[in-house]
Amino acid sequence: MDADVIVVGAGLAGLVATAELADAGKRVLVLDQTSEQNLGGQAFWSLGGLFLVGTPEQRRTGIHDSEELALSDWLGTAGFDRGADDPAGPDFWARQWATAYVHFASGEKRAWLHGQGVRWLPVVGWAERGGHLADGPGNSVPRFHLTWGTGPGVLEPFLRRVAAHADAGRVTFGFRHRVDALVTSGGTVQGVEGAVLAADRATRGAPPADRDVIGEFTFRAPAVLVTSGGIGGDHDLVRANWPDRLGTPPAHMITGVPDYVDGRMLAITAAAGGRIVNPDRMWHYTEGVADHSPVWPAHGIRIIPGPSSLWLDATGQRLPAPNFPGFDTLGTLAALRATGHDHSWFVLTRAIAEKEIALSGSEQNPDVTGKDLRATLGRVRPGMPGPVQAFLDSGSDFVVADDLDTLVGRMNDLTGGAPEIDAAEVRRQVLARDRQLANPFAKDLQVVSIHNARRTLGEKLARTAPPHALLDPAAGPLIAIRLHVLTRKTLGGLQTDLSGRVLDDSGAPVPGLWAAGEVAGFGGGGVHGYRSLEGTFLGGCLFSGRQAGRGIALTLRD
Repeated sequence: MDADVIVVGAGLAGLVATAELADAGKRVLVLDQTSEQNLGGQAFWSLGGLFLVGTPEQRRTGIHDSEELALSDWLGTAGFDRGADDPAGPDFWARQWATAYVHFASGEKRAWLHGQGVRWLPVVGWAERGGHLADGPGNSVPRFHLTWGTGPGVLEPFLRRVAAHADAGRVTFGFRHRVDALVTSGGTVQGVEGAVLAADRATRGAPPADRDVIGEFTFRAPAVLVTSGGIGGDHDLVRANWPDRLGTPPAHMITGVPDYVDGRMLAITAAAGGRIVNPDRMWHYTEGVADHSPVWPAHGIRIIPGPSSLWLDATGQRLPAPNFPGFDTLGTLAALRATGHDHSWFVLTRAIAEKEIALSGSEQNPDVTGKDLRATLGRVRPGMPGPVQAFLDSGSDFVVADDLDTLVGRMNDLTGGAPEIDAAEVRRQVLARDRQLANPFAKDLQVVSIHNARRTLGEKLARTAPPHALLDPAAGPLIAIRLHVLTRKTLGGLQTDLSGRVLDDSGAPVPGLWAAGEVAGFGGGGVHGYRSLEGTFLGGCLFSGRQAGRGIALTLRD
């Protein structure tokens, strides 16, 4: 045997599992088709938000949360409806993972990470606010804890642990090793085989300059763990799995992940007997903008909006409730796909942008990523954040004007009038919205949500702008942002039990085979169901990687 365990994929889930396995004394071989500079995978590029429940950060800002409330929100958001009570059902193990994950996020998760040196900003974000009834989708309270150091800050303790094991000879890396098949005998997975690719020095995230095959390999081990990620980098796969309930897939999308997020290992693992469930469940954002300094092809950045921007479809019509910024990602995606156009618009003031336009990604938040306390504290002061200003100056999807007619004219110029937006109709809608601000109460549900958000200390200090008229010159100039569909996450995947064992079509474990992270739907083949509460993708990699690592170690010990 070449190792006790072969891990396919050197992202967060793979690193967590490797750390746990090596802690248990196992020899681990980690393979990845990318180069060493991509160690950590997608997690490196992430904002680093984590879903945590009942934390000191919440309590200090007056947020009352509980495991019961979080589980109610999770189940109302997930909508498990595919045999959640049937052991053979696609949602059976997903539902088990959901309960286990919420319990983890409500208890051990924070202490486990804190003990490894992870810290969080004191202001808790309110993602996926829902806008539905109490038992429907969305977070009842803020739960998005931003890691100090963003995605690299989440990775750091696991990189450190794995590096120590590598120095001790317990962990070996095989970069530029592309797994093309799982080696099986009598239905048992016994190893992997594939191609050695030419060395590549492309910068992190960039496509490799050299894809030549220079050799072959076969490695054997009593356990193989697949942690290879999802399909977000392959638009053809995204479109092939696009569900009818979300309308037709966009002809134009931008990409929120590097192109090595290609979904190859899903089909390879299925060929070895693994069961793929819920492939039609996916998570793509509607607030994507083209990166002014792209790293990978069609590189896009997600705007993480506060609640105040006016959201218009491509024709200039305001989206209906509850399709407000930051409320219901997939509900809004379905509504926008029904319009027949691939883009939409935010219309806002500079005052709103200064407080509410956050950008996802470690590289778009250099203050938090670099752990620069002084710069981070500057977020609560007036002024446009530098990364946002860079998009205003250089982004291809941003237009600015002092008056509404000029703004709409520039919006039409940007799209070539396809479709043409009527400035008078936009003005009518803006005035109707602005009239709702004469009182501290309103019938417009978006205005109500703005007032509601500012009742939380964190939102008032750092996230939600004081309510004001869009046509107030003192808040200007006006800004419009063209938004695209941004590919991101696979919510379905390989079905696994709570120890990460990959199951076959009969529901039995495939001997020798485990999976974790996005390739396993973050646990069970779809722990999120149809929707995410956010902060749960990194968390799903942490939890499923830990579960699989510990599960394999226990199996090999026995």
